[in-house]
Amino acid sequence: MNCDKCGMEIPEESKICPTCNVNEGGAPPPTYLVWAILLTIFCCLPFGIPAIVYASQVNSKWAAGNFDGARESSRKAKFWFLLGLCIGLIINLTILILQFTVGLFAYNSAGSVG
Repeated sequence: MNCDKCGMEIPEESKICPTCNVNEGGAPPPTYLVWAILLTIFCCLPFGIPAIVYASQVNSKWAAGNFDGARESSRKAKFWFLLGLCIGLIINLTILILQFTVGLFAYNSAGSVG
């Protein structure tokens, strides 16, 4: 395979041109870093931290030529984000339902005492 920029031949085991350092691996995978940070701040800290760790590895692995590692880190960041989002929503909805039902029960009990 030849480099699109300088025309030099790129070895088969490499995706980076040894002459001009152009990455021939295509576009990097999504990092999900913004989503991981928002998850950590607003929803579920224990699941947001691993999502941030994996998301922050994507670009550095891609720049180093570890394309499979970058894709794997992106996949893991997405997994932790979605897992944290689902569990956080379930927990928050459960708390909301419990607050509503306990408040409704307390309101009904207070009205029947007097």
